[in-house]
Amino acid sequence: MDTRTGRPESTATTPPEAQLSTLLGPLRRAVLRRTRTAEGLPDLPEAQIELLRLLVATGGLAPSRAAAELKVAQSTISNLIRAMTAAGLIERRPLPSDGRGALLVASTRARQLLDRYDRASAAVLRETLRGLPVADRRALQAALPALQRLLVALSE
Repeated sequence: MDTRTGRPESTATTPPEAQLSTLLGPLRRAVLRRTRTAEGLPDLPEAQIELLRLLVATGGLAPSRAAAELKVAQSTISNLIRAMTAAGLIERRPLPSDGRGALLVASTRARQLLDRYDRASAAVLRETLRGLPVADRRALQAALPALQRLLVALSE
């Protein structure tokens, strides 16, 4: 926002990294909102979706390992686990090596919901992209490898 005029800054004067930063959150939320609406899916917070994706990808993790992988505080994981266990999204199983510890795994219901989210978001994006000009679709496709590299670099 231009503080002098109160209007959005011109993209010509805004650095590309600032433009990207400004777009990421609203883009992610718009895809989730449209996906939920299109499929009548429950309003799972992004943090829960991220934890479910991690548990599905790994086959299950101890809570401390999940916190480390997601780079969040142990208290955040504890709160997520509590809410998600109550909702039937996560199951706690005893660790095979140590009966005192717990292994978190995504429930069958959670795996099904995640699959529905993924299919629905792909369909929403496919349909929305069809409405864009061909040049925009090509530009987005060409940007995918760079965005994947950016994600890797930010994750390190």
